[in-house]
Amino acid sequence: MHTEDDPREQHRFDREYWERHWTPDAETGEDARQPVPVSPYLEAEIGHLRPASALDAGCGTGAEALWLAHRGWQVTGADISATALAAASARTEAEGLADRVSWTEADLTRWEPGRMWDLVTTHYAHPDSGQLAFYERIASWVAPGGTLLIVGHLHAPHARHHAHDEHGVDSGHGDHGEQREHGGHAGQAGSGHPEGSTATLAGITGLFSAPGWTVERGYEATRTVETGERSVTLQDVVVRATRT
Repeated sequence: MHTEDDPREQHRFDREYWERHWTPDAETGEDARQPVPVSPYLEAEIGHLRPASALDAGCGTGAEALWLAHRGWQVTGADISATALAAASARTEAEGLADRVSWTEADLTRWEPGRMWDLVTTHYAHPDSGQLAFYERIASWVAPGGTLLIVGHLHAPHARHHAHDEHGVDSGHGDHGEQREHGGHAGQAGSGHPEGSTATLAGITGLFSAPGWTVERGYEATRTVETGERSVTLQDVVVRATRT
């Protein structure tokens, strides 16, 4: 039984949570919808791929989806938050990419897209189902010969609480460095986020050990993101796999 003070009971990554995260704070003026730097792992891991169809799963306000569209990909950005998607759509129009990006409001733990993509990528998205179940689910949407790129928060039991950004870094949902205490996608153990909201390299790569997948790259990385007047240190886990 969990007590009232149990960190696992503090919140769930449901639609209400993410709407609250993406809605500007009337008291402080903080707005998680402000643009943040695109994840550097996109260029590093899929910059060599020939543009085709792509899904950004848990796209937030669309930083990664728009990066892909600018480079010739035909992109679907899916997220549970209507507020985040409204900001993403506005950016799409402003950048002249309406013909290359479509936005879908969906709970990715239940969504049945009815199609596959040549690239499926997710950056710091935190679903209500836990990370590994989420990664396994979105992997099923990768077309044969296609690529899956996962960027998540590394499970570090003794790490200090860190912020989230646009994907909320906790960049996830397109955050890359949490902009308000309740809002990012952090999720280190002891941070008040639900159990299972972080992942290990072994845990992720273990999902793709069976025939049908080849893990091309898997590693841990630490980087610093500047968000306004704050510097946020992120401990990331990155896995790129190909569906054979």
